[in-house]
Amino acid sequence: MQGKKILDKLIIKGQNLLNGEVEISGSKNASLPILFATLLTDKDIILNNVPNLRDVTLSIKLLEYIGKKIEYLNNNKILIRQLSNIKYDAPYDLVRQMRASVLIIGPMFARYKKALVSLPGGCAIGIRPINLHLEGLKELGADIDLVNGYVSVFCKNFLSNKIIKLKYPSVGATENLIMSSIFIEGKTVIENVAKEPEIIDLCNFLNKMGAIIKGIGTSKIEIFGVKKENLKSIEYTIIPDRIEAGTFIILGALASESLVIKNFEAGHIEKFLEKVEATETKIEKLSKNILKVYGNKNIKPVSIETSPYPGFPTDMQAQWMVFMTQAEGKSIIKENIFENRFMHVAEMMRLGANLEIKNNTVLVNGKTELKGANVMATDLRASAALVLAGLVASGKTEISRIYHLDRGYEAIEKKMTKINAKIFRVKE
Repeated sequence: MQGKKILDKLIIKGQNLLNGEVEISGSKNASLPILFATLLTDKDIILNNVPNLRDVTLSIKLLEYIGKKIEYLNNNKILIRQLSNIKYDAPYDLVRQMRASVLIIGPMFARYKKALVSLPGGCAIGIRPINLHLEGLKELGADIDLVNGYVSVFCKNFLSNKIIKLKYPSVGATENLIMSSIFIEGKTVIENVAKEPEIIDLCNFLNKMGAIIKGIGTSKIEIFGVKKENLKSIEYTIIPDRIEAGTFIILGALASESLVIKNFEAGHIEKFLEKVEATETKIEKLSKNILKVYGNKNIKPVSIETSPYPGFPTDMQAQWMVFMTQAEGKSIIKENIFENRFMHVAEMMRLGANLEIKNNTVLVNGKTELKGANVMATDLRASAALVLAGLVASGKTEISRIYHLDRGYEAIEKKMTKINAKIFRVKE
């Protein structure tokens, strides 16, 4: 009989005044597509600022299964090389653990004209279908079969000079279709694309490697096909993680005297920063990549609704909800991206939050006193929200199932300990 799997949990002793500096890690959501984009070439690729995260580790395992050799040059710098025996499939045991695994379809389809990928798993925040990915691939000439939980993508000839218009600016579909089009002769146009900084980073990486992509950062991207042999060996640095930066900015406003946030790009979170400043939180920009946020004892309630970039990010919705529990009055949070992203509400109510949920909207009644309790993480960003709530709450909070947190926050308890937080990782 197999033994019980031992998991980690976090224990937080709240209401400790925080102070100091936090350095933001490389972006999870930029790292994953760039890692998979290395499948487009057999040349050596060096990536800097790669965060040490569970999702990155899973991506590397998948790349190694397919036929890449990964060497860590230091903790956040990796060398990616090609081996000779290439596999064309992504098995269920690897893909089920991380939704982003579906991004191997694009580069595999581009380079080998075939891919067999298990339907993805990941966070429990809605159905999140990949139909937009597959519809776009069909327009590029792909034949697609769904068999026994696997997506089989193959084609004999790519269709050149195609114009594809996405029904919705899906980040994943945009990334997959860009990678799929790199080697297609002529010009491929993709309209209504996602414009997130992570899309821009992927395009910049591909262009440095030898691709020709224009319209980067706009809603229409043009890809001019190149030969496979034209791609070259490069070294590239991943952008900082804007969601981690936003999480620590809220923490600074909630629980610090002051907090310096280093190694992030303010231009990536302009709308978010506008909302933070609307709460009458003081933010001092020390340089392009460094800001100082001051603790706010009189938070003004500010309502938000999530929308595609450059709007308010869905990945900051749960953290904002914690922020608003400490505001002086009512605020409304409306989730427009995912249909099941309020799973953290029940856990926050266990801590004393006064929340009313109806369809895709939550009414936050502030200011409420949060008190420590045992809670359970349900997805990545919900985990971060519970950590913020635990640091604000009186007494002790225990958060179980923090493997969700490890998917997107590098050594979060170590970073928080350095700024005087009382947070400990223990075995459940």
